[in-house]
Amino acid sequence: MNTSLQELIETGEVILADGGMGTMLLAFGLGRGVPPELWNVERIEQVREIHRDYIAAGAQIILTNSFGGNRRRLSFHDLSERTLELNEAAAHIARLEAEAAEAPVVVAGSMGPTGALMTPLGDLTFEEAQSTFEEQAGALIEGGVDVLWVETMSDLEEVRAAIKGCRQIAPEFPIVATMTFDAHGHTSMGVSPQVAVEALSGLNLEAMGGNCGNGPDEIEAVIEAMHQADPGIVLVAKSNAGAPRMEGGRQVYDATPEVMAEHALRVKNLGARIIGACCGSMPEHIRAMGHALRGGLSTE
Repeated sequence: MNTSLQELIETGEVILADGGMGTMLLAFGLGRGVPPELWNVERIEQVREIHRDYIAAGAQIILTNSFGGNRRRLSFHDLSERTLELNEAAAHIARLEAEAAEAPVVVAGSMGPTGALMTPLGDLTFEEAQSTFEEQAGALIEGGVDVLWVETMSDLEEVRAAIKGCRQIAPEFPIVATMTFDAHGHTSMGVSPQVAVEALSGLNLEAMGGNCGNGPDEIEAVIEAMHQADPGIVLVAKSNAGAPRMEGGRQVYDATPEVMAEHALRVKNLGARIIGACCGSMPEHIRAMGHALRGGLSTE
């Protein structure tokens, strides 16, 4: 069932977002080194099933399988010439599942970082980054997303380039932006939650916040700081399912659905309006979080 992010926000209720796409793809057999976006054309049913499972778990926002779908990142796999195809397919797949859902579902076009450093630390200029995100945004919109979701960013300049690219292709299209504060309460580029709020508040975003990182405690501190900096903004909290650790050459996350349910209540009380999860989370985490947010778990 179709809806818009603004309509969900206007209800005044907490909005439940989905969990980890990459985690689910790995569970379905995605091979090491295989770009997830390829599954949008090669393993369509598996991607659709992931979206379907998150919707069944209660997710009101689903993110497309396009996190690494920008031209710069796809070039690492010699797939840059398929940028438009893979992003349009990602959006189309999610759109089909949203329209088939019995409850309203928003399709968010996931746009992750390029994987390159911005100048002067690296070789990626602001103009090149903007063009890269503009291309991806156009393909996601063409495929049918409801909102562009810039996520897991560390550099404010890259966030600005992404937002400017989105605005260039569709000036009035809704945008959400989240950063990852995984370095002692700051992003790896030294951005604090307060500085992020100050920088992003004037960019006409539907929502902003934090995602990924080192687990629930970190995201809760980020949301608390952002809410104190500006109580009026709509905040997004999408924490990893615990702090990552390496096991057998893969990252493992230990937070159970019950742990994430308790986190959902805490982060709501700290000011988050859109709550989901990120790496290490599965539909059972989202189901437990939704159950808690709708009164199924005491805060005592």
